[in-house]
Parts: sequence; structure tokens; C-alpha cells
Amino acid sequence: MRGIYTFVVKPKGERYNNIKKVGDKELILNTEVSHYQFTNREAIVKAVPMAKLTDIKVGDTVIVHHNVFRRWHNQYGIEKNSGSYFNEDAYILNEDQIFAYNNGSGWKALEGYCFIQPLKENNKLLYKGSEKLQGIVVYSDGTVEKNSLVQFKAVGKYEFVIDGQRLYRVKSNKIIIKYEYQGDEEEYNPSWAKSS
Repeated sequence: MRGIYTFVVKPKGERYNNIKKVGDKELILNTEVSHYQFTNREAIVKAVPMAKLTDIKVGDTVIVHHNVFRRWHNQYGIEKNSGSYFNEDAYILNEDQIFAYNNGSGWKALEGYCFIQPLKENNKLLYKGSEKLQGIVVYSDGTVEKNSLVQFKAVGKYEFVIDGQRLYRVKSNKIIIKYEYQGDEEEYNPSWAKSS
């Protein structure tokens, strides 16, 4: 099966990532199908579009939208599959539902997206768990260099876990500042600038 403009994928593992191994036991984190936070976002490509050139190949691992494998309940309480569902081993996706791919040589973000590792807020006056809208670019579409310290708009940031690392998927056009320095910089205050 191959689409003209669409990809065919299958989940890498199960549809939901809601079980965590703790020692020799399994801990169930979620029992509801509606929570998008626990849907699997990694898929294996089974077929690529016939009419579109793409760097993604059959067998590559891709990061997909959180609704691809998700189940939901309609207004009558009947459980349904996502619009991408064809069968348990095949889901049909448009390119805008794929954000990154790995062909065995590391993750690459698709055009229009960057994956950013968020920074913890150090300002003690703010809520302890809050975060800056700043981070380090981990995977990029080439718009911003990898390992750049950037600031981004809150609109359109979505949390993903890739290879055990918590990252935000941010649209490249939502990155508003690229800082020149990285890390904890010391304030530049030369002696001639000090008042006597």
C-alpha cells in the first residue's frame, strides 16, 4: 500500500506509552485513551508518497503528531480511532503530521521545525517550576544552528520526549532571538564604566 501524497506508518512499539518499568515491576501511568501526553509519537515508515520527493525512506523512524495513534470518545461515548487509522499496523499521514526523522544517523527536524531543550527559570521571585521561553536547539531544520541559545514564542510549543530527553517542538518562525553567548555569562562591566 502506497499513497500518492501520503506516508504510511506503524507505531514503534504500542499506540500508548503509559507503562513505565520500575525495577522488575511495571507501573501503569495512565488508563484513559483520551490523554494525548501518553500517546506514542514514534513511528516506523512503511511507505513514502509516490508524487513527493522526500528525504524520509521506508524503515526510518519518525516523530509524529500526538493524535496519530490516539483513540477518543465521540459525543455518544463510543471509542473511535484517529483519522489517520487504517488498521493496527498502518496509519496514513500527511507530511505536516511528521516533525522529525531518524534514518540511523541521528534525528533531523523537517523543514519548519526545531526541537529545543528548555531551560529552568533561575529567578527566585517566579514560580519554582516555571520555565523561560529560552532553550538550546537540539535538532534543527537548518534555520538556526544546533546548540544555539534561543528565545521563542509560547505559541506553538509542544512537548516531546525524544531518546529520553524532554524537548519542545517549536516552529522555526517562532524563534525570535538567537543569543550570541551560551551558558551563564558574567556581566561585562569594565573599570571605565564604573562610577567614582
